[in-house]
Amino acid sequence: MTYVVTDNCIACKYTDCVEVCPVDCFYEGENALVIHPDECIDCGVCEPECPADAIRPDTEPDMEQWVEFNRKYSELWPVIYTKKEPLPEAEERDGEKDKLGKYFSEAPGEGG
Repeated sequence: MTYVVTDNCIACKYTDCVEVCPVDCFYEGENALVIHPDECIDCGVCEPECPADAIRPDTEPDMEQWVEFNRKYSELWPVIYTKKEPLPEAEERDGEKDKLGKYFSEAPGEGG
């Protein structure tokens, strides 16, 4: 099992999760985070820290697409291990459906 970030993170990018990750397996895009599925040690400490409920175990239904999404972007974006402020529109976008097609940016974040 591994944990993955789903579209609930897009346009919010809360980073509470990165601060508790013992192996620094989060990667930062311009407006989202991902987890490298091969680096995640399945400890689960990140899941309850996410205010947007965007982190899910890959054992839930229909998570295959998110495993591949997380794998792809974790190999393109810089690692993030420091908590940062969420995006300005985070509260407004939190809980919104279908954010992948509306807001997702492939651009990398700053990392760090």
